[in-house]
Amino acid sequence: MDPLAISTEGLSRSFGLILAVDNLSLDVPSGIVFGFLGPNGSGKTTTIHLLLGLLEPDSGRATVLDCDTRAQANDIRAKTGALLEFTGLYERMSAEDNLEFFGRIYSVSAQDRKARTHELLSHVGLWDRRKEPVKGWSRGMKQKLAVARALFHRPRLVFLDEPTSGLDPVAAAELRQDLATVVAREGVTVFLNTHNLSEAERLCAKVGVIHRGRLLAVGSPDELRRGAGTNEAVIIGEGFTTPLVEALAKRPDVVRADVQNGRLTLRLRGDSKVGPLVNLIVQGGGQIEEIRRGSASLEEVFLTLVKEERKS
Repeated sequence: MDPLAISTEGLSRSFGLILAVDNLSLDVPSGIVFGFLGPNGSGKTTTIHLLLGLLEPDSGRATVLDCDTRAQANDIRAKTGALLEFTGLYERMSAEDNLEFFGRIYSVSAQDRKARTHELLSHVGLWDRRKEPVKGWSRGMKQKLAVARALFHRPRLVFLDEPTSGLDPVAAAELRQDLATVVAREGVTVFLNTHNLSEAERLCAKVGVIHRGRLLAVGSPDELRRGAGTNEAVIIGEGFTTPLVEALAKRPDVVRADVQNGRLTLRLRGDSKVGPLVNLIVQGGGQIEEIRRGSASLEEVFLTLVKEERKS
């Protein structure tokens, strides 16, 4: 079994009447990108602050890199890197000077500071602009520099809180690619807070779903799909009338049925077969041109988990 980078047991934290983190028990193995998924206000940022020792829990315990978050918070922050809500960059300084300053704080040697600056800025495509003040840069460039800063002192674990939030699609895709490559090369563990489901599918070996402070599920994206007990059929054709779709939706083997642009999407329960449904569609006047099978997306699994949690 891989050693654990993070372990929590019954971790809770409230702010007044708001229970931000509710009895969180979670293990994160070393050497992976772990995605912590949830909408804004679900408790993701509070969890990172608890793990870094920036907040005291009301109850429960947590260890990060074998350090207790209550008693050894300084050790945790020395061993980890973090990109939180703000980049923490000094915008009047150049990219090169930002990394130099940060490296000195973490007692990185002069020789290693120089080599590390060249290595990281080259990799994220910022080396040619290393002398420029950060102030005039785009948000995407600043985020790349902030990720480089979080990795600069070669931490074993990096916390990233919504690193692509606010970026345009091109900048977000570039940052994800840079992040995936750097992480793979350096073998660092990443705890990634995100509400971007496609981001989690691309980057994460394991994910946890949190909603209103409660952990709803943990596993690989494939495990979560299987755990949701659903598969999908997309039927292309004509004549998918409202009565027909409603009849399909009422069947016990169908989780959901909807139509958009001539496509009838059926989310099926467990290992249910599409054959009986095809017969029902034809008998109901539907004309089928093509049938495509596939598993539920991570986004659909997430929505299902949240919907079930709200009912509980």
